[in-house]
Amino acid sequence: MPFQPDPVWLLARVFGPAAGFLLTLVSAAGSADFQTLKGHGGPVMDIDVSLETGQVATASFDNSVGIWKDRVPQWLEGHAAAVKVVQFLDGSHLVSGGDDNELILWNTHDNSNRVLEGHTAKIMGLAVSPDKTMIASASWDARVGLWPVAGGEPAYLAGHAAGVNAVAFSKDGRQLYSASVDGSIKLWDLATQSEKRVVDRNGFGINVIAIGGEGDRESWIAYGSQDGVTRIVDIETGERLHDFTFERRPILAMAVSPDGSRLATGDGHGYITVFDTTSWALETDFRAALKGPIWALAFSKDGDVLHAGGIENIVYSWPLADLATFDPMATETPQFLKQPEEMSNGERQFARKCSICHALTGDTARKAGPTLHNIFGRRAGTILGYPYSATLSGSDIVWSEATIDQLFLDGPDHYIPGSKMPMQRIVEQQDRDDLIDYLKSATAPSEGDTQ
Repeated sequence: MPFQPDPVWLLARVFGPAAGFLLTLVSAAGSADFQTLKGHGGPVMDIDVSLETGQVATASFDNSVGIWKDRVPQWLEGHAAAVKVVQFLDGSHLVSGGDDNELILWNTHDNSNRVLEGHTAKIMGLAVSPDKTMIASASWDARVGLWPVAGGEPAYLAGHAAGVNAVAFSKDGRQLYSASVDGSIKLWDLATQSEKRVVDRNGFGINVIAIGGEGDRESWIAYGSQDGVTRIVDIETGERLHDFTFERRPILAMAVSPDGSRLATGDGHGYITVFDTTSWALETDFRAALKGPIWALAFSKDGDVLHAGGIENIVYSWPLADLATFDPMATETPQFLKQPEEMSNGERQFARKCSICHALTGDTARKAGPTLHNIFGRRAGTILGYPYSATLSGSDIVWSEATIDQLFLDGPDHYIPGSKMPMQRIVEQQDRDDLIDYLKSATAPSEGDTQ
């Protein structure tokens, strides 16, 4: 049942299990309600909102996509690694892209999907053409992919000197903008699939872009870069109209309201900034997260609410009318962001190498990896319901002090070739010993535990 706020004030003191969005006393009279979307087991990497239904879609490090209706999630699971980006096509179809180099086109009515393969590196950005017939993908293989929604072979646009981070269709759907780690924004003619020109160059990589302007044609493009610059460029002349730098880097998220009147950005220091796109006046600049960056932003269908995601596995949805009234309030710090002096060496190794992907309790908590609860003596690949790779599901490894030690000595890519586990090692014997001692205590079964 949706929370009903007091008609005068809403005390938005929500304590999440993770890194601390800043919450405060918010006026609820005559405005949208503050709310949270909880359920993911890892950081929220991207958010999109359907302009048909108003539903929110979220992409997460836990390898899943969430579709939210009345704050209740519908899970779409098919990626073999973190999901980086998600975009609605219409009220019942969306596309996602991830670190597994794949796009997945989903039917949200029955969870059926079609996998789009062809990129050779992770997918960093997605865009859907205005007529909903084409999907564009940005990949770290330095290419832009063009995928017909109806099916057929993709086409690729090559020309960037490094990975591509973001793409955006022109309003008429005839052109495409792409932004790259190489610091350039390129404009492509889709009829000829050729580069028209470079719109702007930056000294550092460009992470996010957005277009806008009155009428049927876009007149400006905004971008956020690795060096913390938010810049507005006239598309026709290339003139740099506005340059916003707050000494906070990098800029990681960007969103335009449905009516085009606002531009929001999120940065690596946890701040959200909102601009009026008519005057380019700063509307608000507030610290939304005490720990970690803002990775994802999206406006609600009516433009009255701003959804944000970051290190926490929660989406926070703030009424724009009340953003300026927020005062800092900290929530709990996630384990992987704790200060070293607050932990034993064994816990510190777990926090750095394991905690973002694995739970220690019997509840898997929708993490990217299986729970480590009761791991000693367990055969690899045997947690029911977890989608193991074929390598692990057929493995004869039994987890013990010796096998866990070897796993981190060699690295998962060598000890279990073909595993989905990230490539990482713990070189020092003492660090491995301390991690194993910590795991023996933290993962031990409770009395009456049946797992």
